[in-house]
Amino acid sequence: QVQLVESGGGLVQAGGSLRLSCAASGSTFSRYYMAWYRRSPGKQRELVARITSDGNTNYADSVKGRFTISRDNAKNTVYLQMNSLKPEDTAVYYCAAGTIIPGYWGQGTQVTVSS
Repeated sequence: QVQLVESGGGLVQAGGSLRLSCAASGSTFSRYYMAWYRRSPGKQRELVARITSDGNTNYADSVKGRFTISRDNAKNTVYLQMNSLKPEDTAVYYCAAGTIIPGYWGQGTQVTVSS
């Protein structure tokens, strides 16, 4: 059983940076892959970044080179460093955890990028 709590969202200007954090409760955190998804108005939920239990990562093409996902298993936390933010990055960002598919979701944190 895992509970996820995101933090770090906010309002930034285009070109700025934010670092999102997702704190997980539970003793089995290291077993899970972790991912960040986002949903913006009028669009479907999108996988932004994913990291496996052993640190392998992948990213959506739209964020590759700008965003970095990382995890600290000792702290039961996953991060999303977002640089060179664009207005189109505006969305609610959700942390997810799972094995084969996401089984746990955070409540989301709003990221708004002004032009």
